[in-house]
Amino acid sequence: MEKRVLIYAPTGQDAMLASKMLTLAGVDNLVTGTAAQLAEELLRGVGAVLTVEEALSNGGLKVLGEFAQHQPNWSDLPIVLLTNRGPDSLSVRQAIGVLGNVTLLERPVRTLTLITSLQSVLRAREKQYQVRETDRRKDEFLASLGHELRNPLAPIRTSMGVLNHMYPDQAPVKKVCDVVERQVTHLTRLVDDLLDVARINSGKIELQRAVTSFTSIMNHVMELCSAPAAARRIKIDLAMPDEEVMLNADYARVVQIVANILSNAVKFTPVDGYISVRALVEKGCLKIYIKDTGIGLEPAALSRIFAMFEQSRPPSGQITSGLGIGLSLSRQFAEMHGGSVSVTSEGLGKGSEFTVSLPVVSEEKLPATPAPETALSLADRRPRVLVVDDNRDAADSLQALFEIENCNVATAYDGFEAVQAVDEFMPELVVMDLGMPSMDGYEAARRIRDKAGTQNILMIALTGWGQSDARQRTMEAGFDHHLIKPVDFDEIKRLASDRLGKPPALRRVV
Repeated sequence: MEKRVLIYAPTGQDAMLASKMLTLAGVDNLVTGTAAQLAEELLRGVGAVLTVEEALSNGGLKVLGEFAQHQPNWSDLPIVLLTNRGPDSLSVRQAIGVLGNVTLLERPVRTLTLITSLQSVLRAREKQYQVRETDRRKDEFLASLGHELRNPLAPIRTSMGVLNHMYPDQAPVKKVCDVVERQVTHLTRLVDDLLDVARINSGKIELQRAVTSFTSIMNHVMELCSAPAAARRIKIDLAMPDEEVMLNADYARVVQIVANILSNAVKFTPVDGYISVRALVEKGCLKIYIKDTGIGLEPAALSRIFAMFEQSRPPSGQITSGLGIGLSLSRQFAEMHGGSVSVTSEGLGKGSEFTVSLPVVSEEKLPATPAPETALSLADRRPRVLVVDDNRDAADSLQALFEIENCNVATAYDGFEAVQAVDEFMPELVVMDLGMPSMDGYEAARRIRDKAGTQNILMIALTGWGQSDARQRTMEAGFDHHLIKPVDFDEIKRLASDRLGKPPALRRVV
């Protein structure tokens, strides 16, 4: 389907003759009689388009132009255009400007010339398909890599939690735990960025919009960036609008937009440097100006710095650390919100200034909301918890944290064990990994929910997969919550607090 040539020549005998010649040459083709049919067939798949000059004014240029404008990044649809006057024709010049990848053949056209020209563009189109397949495999690899990297992060984080609980007053232990926690947090952010690249490229990212305050966003950003800045003795001067600014936005993504840019500024600003962050509202638009005293950018870098996997080079020429995707993600997330990200610099050694623009809902005071409960209170009896994970280190470390919280904990290392353990142990809470061999977490959850008396069990899924379809599958399988590894144990406690933190008679039925 994708290798065929679509022929659009609605008047005269050109379409019929061209189709006959291509068929004899073994080139798959289809004649489209109207612009509407051409538009429909383009969406079904096309290797190249053969059209004529007079068809451009008959709806052809509009249809082809819209397709060319919205085609994916890997695609550059080849169009062979038969013309009477070559580039001297106004309509031909317009077609070249709008469509881009145009091959002109001036009439009368020899059969051999037409066939070899179409075979040539089809070979070039095949290269585009190879690029698409490479990109698809790359996205799948990044998603799988992110999933696999999350698995070891979970037991590392929970093990550090165990040490902190066991030795709360030991300064050396706390120092080591803090180092591990910082590095796990940093690695988690890198993994999240890799997964975001895969999701954006596959069109699987959807914004989770809600009305949120800009102050809460910036508080989160400063929590993420203050420690790295302090380690380099870099001062961050933050100036906020006088009135509270409300955004209809995806809270996590806006935090990511600003934090990526600010973290980048910290990385490229020398020790004892200075970063100014100013936010103000101009004509219904929130403007965030992030200006640093860092290494600056040469003019040629201004246009490529937002490209995926692009890494800035300091004057020494040495490649810096990082994946080179943070700024690209910031710009793409801003554009998904209807905003933008831009950068200016006076040159190398003169610092840079990034500007983030986002639409504003309103400027008003945000009503106070109570802080969420983050700790488990002791129940009248020990709550029963089942931890399920084929990664024994992850299961055992999570078991230790629950036991510290005075829970009665059982472990299972695959889905079959989990289903059997529910019969024997009848837990009140099940925390289960999804990606297990033999029987995965989805099937285990369905079998557990099919058992009598299990509807009151609170079930939490732990996984390295964060795509929206994975979340939907967990809900359909019977889970109550879906958490992404590495999970903060406080988040599990918060979700479980209603169930485990009250006497049995008061527990909420989900």
